[in-house]
Amino acid sequence: MSDALTNLRTSLLRNPSDLGLAGAVVVVVAMMIIPLPTVLLDALMALNLTLSILVVLVVIYSRRAIDFASFPTVLLIVTIFGLALNISSTRLILSKGSDFDGALVRAFSRFVVGAEGLQGLVIGLIIFIIIMVVQFVVITKGATRISEVSARFTLDAMPGEQMNIDGAFSSGAITEEEYKIRKAELELKKDFFGAMDGASKFVSGNVKAGLFITFVNVIGGFLVGMLIHGESFQTALQTYIGLTIGDGLVSQLPALMVSTASGLIVTRTTSGPNLGEDIRRQFSADANIYWISAAILVVLGFLPGFPGHVLIPLAGFLAFVAYQIGRKESAQTTTKAPDKTKQGPSKESTREAGTPAPLDPLSLELGYGLIPLVDRDQGAELLDRITRIRRETALDLGLAVPPIHIIDNMRLEPSDYSFKIRGTEVGRGTLKMGYYMAINPGSALDGIPGEPTRDPAFGLPAFWLNEESREKAERRGVTVVDSPSIIATHLTEIIKRHAAEILGRQETQALLTSLKGEYGAVVEEAQKHFSLGEVQKVLQHLLKEQVSIRNLVTILETMSDYGAITKDTVFLGEKVRQALGRQICQQYADENRVLHVLTINPELEQKIISSRDEGGGVQVAALEPRLHRAWINAVANAFQSVQSKGFYPVILCSEAARSLVRSSTEREFPELAVLSVPEIAGGYQVESLGEINVEVSV
Repeated sequence: MSDALTNLRTSLLRNPSDLGLAGAVVVVVAMMIIPLPTVLLDALMALNLTLSILVVLVVIYSRRAIDFASFPTVLLIVTIFGLALNISSTRLILSKGSDFDGALVRAFSRFVVGAEGLQGLVIGLIIFIIIMVVQFVVITKGATRISEVSARFTLDAMPGEQMNIDGAFSSGAITEEEYKIRKAELELKKDFFGAMDGASKFVSGNVKAGLFITFVNVIGGFLVGMLIHGESFQTALQTYIGLTIGDGLVSQLPALMVSTASGLIVTRTTSGPNLGEDIRRQFSADANIYWISAAILVVLGFLPGFPGHVLIPLAGFLAFVAYQIGRKESAQTTTKAPDKTKQGPSKESTREAGTPAPLDPLSLELGYGLIPLVDRDQGAELLDRITRIRRETALDLGLAVPPIHIIDNMRLEPSDYSFKIRGTEVGRGTLKMGYYMAINPGSALDGIPGEPTRDPAFGLPAFWLNEESREKAERRGVTVVDSPSIIATHLTEIIKRHAAEILGRQETQALLTSLKGEYGAVVEEAQKHFSLGEVQKVLQHLLKEQVSIRNLVTILETMSDYGAITKDTVFLGEKVRQALGRQICQQYADENRVLHVLTINPELEQKIISSRDEGGGVQVAALEPRLHRAWINAVANAFQSVQSKGFYPVILCSEAARSLVRSSTEREFPELAVLSVPEIAGGYQVESLGEINVEVSV
């Protein structure tokens, strides 16, 4: 028990604000039951009026609606506080009658009623009713409607905003800290507008309660004054209606301010960061509106019966405002106008010419049905996988994949996705949310219901399975993957196949810059001999054949060794491959360090070398058409034979023929590996699986 009391005391001392708020709520509730002295009542009514003024000012000076995120709670507390004061004042008015000495209530009563007698009471009652109607019909009803619409549109827009934030984080456009801040703001925004939708009902309920309390006060006042206190009808009328009007105004004026604040805060989302500055800027955007308004007032001022002594001075004031705005516009135009005789085209003129935004090196576009895959509230496993793929690509290929921009494309089918490299589609697929893909199952799915399809990454036959069928397929040993795995695998293949296209000059410069910190001499020597574009072409030459460029030091050193001899990027690429021979052999050898290869008939290889064509600076094998068809058929047969034995297809040829063999087969066999003899590193054995020959007379 003592430990519990100690913990409670420690908690209260640690959070004095919460303690004060809890005490205030308890006091407010108690005020509805416990009678208050009039001095304390005046003080609390003054406090209520002050709180309402503070709430309005905080709302006006808040940059965004969520900057005053506690407003729904404050609105509830202030509303209950006002109702408690109304109940307390009603008790005192009915119990004391004409002896009631509440200063604020009587001051408001005299100020509004003004004239003595029945006329003043009627006028005061009419003004009070009008104020209540304006608050209920105009301000409160409008604020309630805006709250409902804002809450609905905010919640509807949540998935898209979440996807944009998750996509920006996944692509590296924002840091983890920025990501957490944006997610927290998004959650706060959702909670705020959801709470405001309900809190606005308190305001409308407060107005209805105020009208009911006023009606009860009038009827109860007559009954108490005439039946209990023995007052005359006229005395009771003047006493209780006057005090009721004053009491109603004291309670409803703060409520009116809070209602106005609620309307301001829910409409705040469409304004700029500073409300006063935003209104000033928009009202001073064009001087013509003030000139026209001034002219209209002048015309009205000279018409018979219109107060010209009011309208014409006001027209003069508007004309002065228009003149000042016009001067400011002229000064800004003069400042912004470029001096064409002294300088070239300005940035403004460049923007007017219309410069398109650069295309993303790599982007993923999703149909709206696939948005849950990147929604972190629903797991968003795909985002984590994309991050891992970028990291693994950097380790495997040495290529720092630029941020992958994820976009929701409404022009795609809901279940489609598309990969694009600099705006051009390089891969597309279709998913079935809630289903799983069994890839190349063969006959293992006999008897299991499924929908035939194709694996988008490799084009293999596959089936869509539901949850029940998935469990049966897995028990039979079939490989079954979910939707995030399908996209992740497809992305990995896209990066491998198009790594050379992804590597631009900007990415190449980033690689050199990161290397320069530790290997400054290597980078500087390479830059003396080669331009950035030449380094890029050599790296692309390697990436086209899945050769990792992570060993950038060896690549640059080898290029520098031959830099004084040639700038031929194909020749340099071949020499770099030889320098990376051990890495390449390790890529294709088995666990016993044995390379299983296909060789080429020497006569055929010589024909390929003799057909070399270097038109356009690119070396290709320009074989005679019949020989080329026969060569491709022979490679295809050898390719299938090697794959049927469980080996990766590798062709071994001479250094002179390697690039030509590769260029002649890359269209039909992009995954075929072609190695030259100098690339075989020491410690690796070579086992021939056959010889490629062509039986055709040329």
